[in-house]
Amino acid sequence: MFSSFSSFSNPLSVPRFLGGNPGTSIDLKSVEAHDVETRHEKRARTLKHLLKLNHANHSIVYHHLQFHNHMPHILGSAYLLGGDSDHLNDIYEREHKELEPWKDSPGEISTYDWRDYLGDGQYQRAYVDFFEDELVLNGYDWRKVLSEYLFTGKQPLINCMIAGLGHPLIHLGYAFELSSRELAMEALGLATTSYNLLHKYLDDPSYTKPSTYSTSSPIEILQMVAEDKRFDNLFDHQGADNIDLLFTDHETAVLEHWNAWQIPNPKKQFEDSQYAAVALLVATHEYGSSRPYDFFLVHLLTTSHAVRIILPLIPAKFHVALVRQWWLLTLAVYIAQIRPKIELKNITSYDTEAKDWVWVDKQAVEGKWSVDAHFVKGIRAMKETAQTWGDSEQYFLKAACKLGGEFDGWGGFGPLEAGGRRGSATRD
Repeated sequence: MFSSFSSFSNPLSVPRFLGGNPGTSIDLKSVEAHDVETRHEKRARTLKHLLKLNHANHSIVYHHLQFHNHMPHILGSAYLLGGDSDHLNDIYEREHKELEPWKDSPGEISTYDWRDYLGDGQYQRAYVDFFEDELVLNGYDWRKVLSEYLFTGKQPLINCMIAGLGHPLIHLGYAFELSSRELAMEALGLATTSYNLLHKYLDDPSYTKPSTYSTSSPIEILQMVAEDKRFDNLFDHQGADNIDLLFTDHETAVLEHWNAWQIPNPKKQFEDSQYAAVALLVATHEYGSSRPYDFFLVHLLTTSHAVRIILPLIPAKFHVALVRQWWLLTLAVYIAQIRPKIELKNITSYDTEAKDWVWVDKQAVEGKWSVDAHFVKGIRAMKETAQTWGDSEQYFLKAACKLGGEFDGWGGFGPLEAGGRRGSATRD
């Protein structure tokens, strides 16, 4: 299923806007920031206006607080892939019909009680209002507000960005890429309202301890998870509702595999993790299979992309912790989706038929699925990964061509998601 277990061992640039010691960082160059507030071309002006319109009119979480507003993600991805103003407007017109207006919160949030309502989605409006008030008090320096609320205190918010299936992390990535204060405040709103018990695994060092085995390869650990009989027959369906049960009843087994990942060379291990993120989405899908691509596995790719965007811009002491946070989400989602078989040959043996990234981009901005947020984000994540690490063997190009050529909607849903929209999931 995977490569051999060669790495097992015994257990035992752009300024960093938010500070940090480069000597302890995962040293990556920042991607280009596209400041749509100051750009004058029509595409940028259109994106700026649509992001502000969405910010003013639509809640960040909707449908009984189950689904997330992906409008900024698809607008940003389409813009960064070259979509024109008409396409951006078309996305907005299609996407906004399924979103919901803001609703008043039960009360306001202040500097004295802002942590008292963490994890309560009913306070999404109050949290965004609170952070925007803080923005004014800080002279509209949105990076300063992020620094204050993400990285301070004994339990900093940055240690729970994987809550809500990683949407706070994804939103924060787009805030940086598009240099958008609206998206930055929304990201804080998502981080506060999505906050849950997953933070304890990063905040409490006692959860990090030697495992029964160790390796520096995420792919090898995923094979161990796939073969771990403790996870057999846990669930009778796929879906996000399995995650809470997994941590409630099988925490020890999950943390054993989480702690098995050794990170002696953080930059190399982060590269390996991005390789694995692509494999989880694309290598689990057999050519010609009638089974759709997995909606939840694509979130592992798009959150990995967000980590890549964010790492160069945050304090270095949080770099490895953020990557390990992504790894915890990855293990949880992989198990919740009943551990689909990963066959790397599904990517490495794929024939691109001379297709290139120009063809891939065209599928994302002009193809049948160009208004599906997760398809477009997935394509763009693979392109950025190739640009970050190089792609001499065309692994990322093959994966993107495979997704672009085969995709015909999302699957992997459980009963919780089947009753409504899944955030730009399959549609006519």
